[in-house]
Amino acid sequence: MADKQSVQLALGDNAARQLANATKTAPTLSTISPRWLTHLLQWVPVEAGIYRLNTVKNPQDVQVLCAKRDESELPTTFVDYEEQPREYFLNSVSTVLDVHTRVSDLYSSPHDQIKEQLRLTIETIKEKQESELINNPDYGLLANAAPEQIIYPLTGAPTPDDLDELLTKVWKEPAFFLLHPQTIAAFGRECTRRGVPPPTVSLFGSQFLTWRGLPLIPSDKVPVADGKSKILLLRVGDRRQGVVGLYQPGLPGEQAPGLSVRFMGINRNAIASYLISLYCSLAVQTPDALAVLEDVEIGKYHDYPDTYK
Repeated sequence: MADKQSVQLALGDNAARQLANATKTAPTLSTISPRWLTHLLQWVPVEAGIYRLNTVKNPQDVQVLCAKRDESELPTTFVDYEEQPREYFLNSVSTVLDVHTRVSDLYSSPHDQIKEQLRLTIETIKEKQESELINNPDYGLLANAAPEQIIYPLTGAPTPDDLDELLTKVWKEPAFFLLHPQTIAAFGRECTRRGVPPPTVSLFGSQFLTWRGLPLIPSDKVPVADGKSKILLLRVGDRRQGVVGLYQPGLPGEQAPGLSVRFMGINRNAIASYLISLYCSLAVQTPDALAVLEDVEIGKYHDYPDTYK
């Protein structure tokens, strides 16, 4: 009985919270990802929103000769250029953010409402940017893989043999594999089955699985459909004639490369508006800078002996 009374006379948690200060976090957004692809690409500034990719026409026609120790006549040659090279145009990922001034005036402690609204909107735009770099039907990676650079798995599931075959397609200074996290898990199962667990490497303070020394970079923007996905292998950088990201420098209201935030004013309903734009594109400078493993089955599992269960 005494115990019951003591419980009844004690101050409860629900009542005590009314007088207690609470630590308030900034708003979190579950769709934010590390966006490793945008970190690993070299970004090239573009003038007037156009990037012209000049290429050599018929490189096999450039004649040279290893001369003997005589007076043999040397070949004459010149390097011709494509007369209509491809031009990449920057695309814009944009939105208009509206914030009621009453809300920003009265409810901006401890977290500034305008700052948080801008931060969350910019994060969402950057997520869309990475998705477009992979999936855009004009300049995305998947749309720009040359037909001879597309291969298919030997057994359906992603095996070490399949990734080795990708390496034969991008053998000049390959940089990294890009694949969905579920595909990484499927590849890990195949490696475990063969007794060749892939080692790890530390990048940006995080651990990544590797194959043949190249990191397997996860991105949830790589499409998954009907239990199948894709694995991409990239060479990156302007000097390597690889894949490069494109952005517009010197924008009004520039917050980051290619990212612009501009205040549009306050209307008669006391709504403050901000135009947020991110101008970007992507270029595959030579066909052998990108290869894709198509139709990769990610749901294949194996029965292991009881000792491994």
